[in-house]
Amino acid sequence: MGALHDGHLSLVTQAKAHCDKVLVSIFVNPLQFSPNEDYSRYPRPIDLDINLLQENAVDAVFTPSTDEILPQSSSTLVHVPHLGDLWCGHSRPGHFDGVTSIVARLFHLTTPTHAFFGEKDFQQLRILQKMTQDLFFPIQIIPCPILREPDGLAMSSRNQYLSPEERQLAPALFQTLNLIADRFHNGELHSETLLNTALKFLGEKGPFGVDYIGIVDAQTLEPVSLASPSNRILIAAKLGHTRLIDNLAL
Repeated sequence: MGALHDGHLSLVTQAKAHCDKVLVSIFVNPLQFSPNEDYSRYPRPIDLDINLLQENAVDAVFTPSTDEILPQSSSTLVHVPHLGDLWCGHSRPGHFDGVTSIVARLFHLTTPTHAFFGEKDFQQLRILQKMTQDLFFPIQIIPCPILREPDGLAMSSRNQYLSPEERQLAPALFQTLNLIADRFHNGELHSETLLNTALKFLGEKGPFGVDYIGIVDAQTLEPVSLASPSNRILIAAKLGHTRLIDNLAL
């Protein structure tokens, strides 16, 4: 959605390593914002973004207008059941329908052989993998590792919303994930115990409004009662007015 940072540019680097030509789409998607969310103020530094992409030698940038990709006559939505209804899908109804409906259009319009998505929104990645499989898109989805700031905060366009004080507190999200992983590797397998410890830790770190935290099966995203190395920890929390998400593989 633009406001590019090094995390986005790492996708470009991966794409250039895999493919002969690299196209980047930029579209701030109104369908994936709830009425009370930040669509109107979401950063749109399109000229800076295009300059960055030129510096990184991409072959093309696709920046459709809202009217082009979502004409008023358009009413078709793509829904991925269950995967799209958990976690962020539960707290942000319709969000993932907005994501899949636009990504499906982008796939049809650009006909890529590969598509590169970051693991920071792990649920979105799984949903797009499922959509691509179910709709027989001849596209290979390539997951790309999360890029982090030196203090561990996952790179995100929304990080610029954080006040200086909030920015100092924000790495506690990643610290919480690592605490769960450390306790797991030291022998604690019960998810309820791990998550209660994590919530207590995060509560002591600052005024985080936790949306959810869960230890899940990495394929189904269903919560598990006993953690295993194949699981993923998902977390979403608000700090001030900014919603942050992160995840970690066990």
